[in-house]
Amino acid sequence: LWHKFEGLKLRLADNTFYTPDFAVMAADGVMECHEVKGHWQDDARAKIKIAAAMYPFRFIAVKVRRKRDGGGWEVEEF
Repeated sequence: LWHKFEGLKLRLADNTFYTPDFAVMAADGVMECHEVKGHWQDDARAKIKIAAAMYPFRFIAVKVRRKRDGGGWEVEEF
């Protein structure tokens, strides 16, 4: 129903924030935070896990799969 690029900034701790790539309101009204990655860095994975534990949104990450692994996308929910 709605989406916004970098439309949310979530506070995780003092001076620590997580900004999902996309804020999305699904057709069923559920708010989702979508993250798109070429590869994960440790701090990014930690931040999305912490945000998922703190906020009542559905967190979805997609990561590009290497061609030698069949290509396409890997989808992970937190």
